[in-house]
Amino acid sequence: MSARVGIGLIGLGTVGTGVAKILLANAAVISRRVGVPIEIVRIADLDVTKDRGLALPPGVLTTDAKQILNDPSIDIVVELVGGYDFPKRIILDAIAAGKHVVTANKALLALHGEEIFAAASRQGVDIGFEASVGGGIPVIQALREGLAANTIQSIYGIINGTANYILSRMTSEGQSFNAVLGDAQQAGYAEADPTFDVAGIDSAHKLAILVALAYGTPVNFKEVYTEGITHITPLDIAYAKEFGCTIKLLGIAKLVGNEVEARVHPTMLSASSPLAQVDGVYNAIQLVGDAVGDVVLYGRGAGSMPTGSAVVSDLIAISRNLLTGAVGRVPPASFPQEQRRSLRMRPIEEISSLYYLRFMVLDRPGVLSQIAGELGRCGISISSVLQQGRRDGQTVPVVIKTHMAMERDVQAALRAINQQAFIAEPTTLIRVEGQDE
Repeated sequence: MSARVGIGLIGLGTVGTGVAKILLANAAVISRRVGVPIEIVRIADLDVTKDRGLALPPGVLTTDAKQILNDPSIDIVVELVGGYDFPKRIILDAIAAGKHVVTANKALLALHGEEIFAAASRQGVDIGFEASVGGGIPVIQALREGLAANTIQSIYGIINGTANYILSRMTSEGQSFNAVLGDAQQAGYAEADPTFDVAGIDSAHKLAILVALAYGTPVNFKEVYTEGITHITPLDIAYAKEFGCTIKLLGIAKLVGNEVEARVHPTMLSASSPLAQVDGVYNAIQLVGDAVGDVVLYGRGAGSMPTGSAVVSDLIAISRNLLTGAVGRVPPASFPQEQRRSLRMRPIEEISSLYYLRFMVLDRPGVLSQIAGELGRCGISISSVLQQGRRDGQTVPVVIKTHMAMERDVQAALRAINQQAFIAEPTTLIRVEGQDE
């Protein structure tokens, strides 16, 4: 091993620039922590002329990623391109060349993580992906090492800053989803096409990674139930407040016997719970272990420097492994490949939850009893009802909170109720996390 660790960085966008800035600005303290310098040997990007405020030596920048893969002085390849096909080829080629890999690419790992983890294990190289979930929050490290003594009973995560920013603004200001989304796009908190964020897809990518690590199981991303926040209205947020709750987009995973629930959807939480306090673009992940109990990790879930911090933490960890001959000490997916087990992913129809149901009905006698009757026929017990203001013949909301019920039964009841002539629009359903009363 040479007297330095050589880094090749592919992708000099927002995160890549943050990584380079941290490696340059904190070079002295990083060198002290590792024992030798971690040096950028080469950076590949399609645009090598843009000024990113980096003082790089001549010859470091290239437009050819192969120069990094073929350079024997580069020990670790950092992939920060994003997308699927090209970064997958880069990572697998780097592994095949015997190089260690660091990536922030949650979408790639959620869909192709099994293939990448298996390749890294076969080749005897390390792969770091701390930055793939929660930006600067060290949740991957927590699951792979800090909480390794525990059976992880559940995971609750606010793991998309854009969705959390939108819901926070809707909650504090009473504005509509579309109004806040427009502001978020202008402020740079939301992409021009925000679908991945607001439809829950980005959160589902991250949850798939957390589930694979927590439970030592391959995860088929298509089996992660995913629902976004586009249907949440100021009316639902106001009713949530009346129930002492806050609405958040959560990634939820639970170990139920030998099966795993993994789902992303808007969720009502008690306003006093730790996650309910997380506002704006911040992320938070609540892990529940059988030995440790609740652990809550909170911080910036995106951005150049927070995400760059997570990437550099992986570089330091792998560099330490290289220097001490400890490569492979921690398996890529937390469990050795031969110890991983395929657990059944429980379909959404089989989960049990509390439910918030908002019916928009024509205000006439007997409507509430008909709704309650149909819920009762499906075995659903009502815990509370809010019915405000009589306006004969007009549309009014009827809001019901249920006791614990099975999703399949709730959906069956809603299909029957939504066909009734007194229902003015499809019923809004929001799942509720908390204790049954």
